[in-house]
Amino acid sequence: MMSHQRRTVSAIAALLAVGVLTAACASADPNAGSETTAASFTQQPQDTNAKITVWTDSTRLASVQAYQKANPGVRMDVVTYDGSADGSTYLQTKVQLFDRTGSGWPDVVFAAPTDVTWASQPTSPSAQAFAAPVDEGLVPADTLKNFATGSLAPCQFNGHTYCLRNDIAQVVLWYNKSLLDQFGYQVPTTWEEYQALGEKVAKEHPGYLVGAIGDTNSHESYFWSAQCPVQQLTGPTALRSNLQDPHCTKMASLLDSLIKAGSVTTQGFFGQGFAKDYGSKVLMAVGPSWYGQYLFNSAFKTPAGQITAAAPLKWQGESQAHTGNVGGGVWMVSSHSKNLKAATALTTWLTTSDDNLKAAPTYPAYSPGAKAWLANPANKDYFATDVSTVFQQAADEVWTGWGNTKFSDATAWSSVVLPAVTAGKTLTATLPAWQNEIASEAKSVGYTVTTQ
Repeated sequence: MMSHQRRTVSAIAALLAVGVLTAACASADPNAGSETTAASFTQQPQDTNAKITVWTDSTRLASVQAYQKANPGVRMDVVTYDGSADGSTYLQTKVQLFDRTGSGWPDVVFAAPTDVTWASQPTSPSAQAFAAPVDEGLVPADTLKNFATGSLAPCQFNGHTYCLRNDIAQVVLWYNKSLLDQFGYQVPTTWEEYQALGEKVAKEHPGYLVGAIGDTNSHESYFWSAQCPVQQLTGPTALRSNLQDPHCTKMASLLDSLIKAGSVTTQGFFGQGFAKDYGSKVLMAVGPSWYGQYLFNSAFKTPAGQITAAAPLKWQGESQAHTGNVGGGVWMVSSHSKNLKAATALTTWLTTSDDNLKAAPTYPAYSPGAKAWLANPANKDYFATDVSTVFQQAADEVWTGWGNTKFSDATAWSSVVLPAVTAGKTLTATLPAWQNEIASEAKSVGYTVTTQ
């Protein structure tokens, strides 16, 4: 599991002991996929027998070791590092050092999607971008096309693809089928139905919850899924943040209504004591695909056969559903590698091989590998119904209007919005301050910001 620089997830990782979460944003460049421009990529002299150095986080270490065992002829040095967890800049700092000294770059790296925002560009006029454009003769186009719709968007810059996506965390509607059947409720299909049901639950079954907004990535579940342009890239260094857009104000109003009613809490699902005090009363949860195993099963200890997932919600009158994404890391091949063949083969296996992906902890971004993952009983037998169709549908519906920026989207939510709503202020009233903080962060790292 991964979170945007793994921000919520210090707490989650500690609670679940399954690694870190990295939320991947939609696109490093909104023009990606347009006319391809020449990538700045000068290969080093190649040696197919050269040893490759691999940097991985602890969660992915077993996969790297499995590849090494299956391919003893590939010489590898494997280094475990933080994987950009919790907003760490360790990788970027090291690459800047290697660029200055002219040596030391790892050949393959597991990282957060936000790392692609700098790794796809030179760190100085005399350096070339750290990440190699994998679409330039390294990974076949047919392989790239098999990743879930939009899942490679965080890897793309100036028409090139600079990483392969490891996993995604498409947002779905989780619900306790046993309780919903007991209460006689129907599963909502629109945000308006979700609001109406939440208000009904508050009256008829006070104390039961249909959501929570207190985690540091809750905005990705709700506002990203609502197509709210919180941070929408309009160019490589241009960002739009308009929280007065109707998609934002409608979602804020919806949540304000349910918070006031009492069926959406301002606490976080992963907050201290929440599982013990409220876990058994969570009727529904708008959240990522990993919620089933890591929230309901591991944290809440909900018995098997009760929890399942429904398709992402959409606004009434809209024909196409869109959803958010609360997870997913990437693998990059270094442009400085002297053995691109071995580095690319490893990266491709890690992200596309059924043998690796069928036992992955979270939903693979590679669609054929996702089918193998879903066929694994360990990934579906816990649920009350088969979640395969829902997961596959939602994987192709992640909204690409939420940009993969140089700054974490969690900071403004955690520092401005959560303290305000915890103190009793409405989300609607907090939107201007949230937008101002995003604009300030964006400008501090070089973006030109518009708010219309």
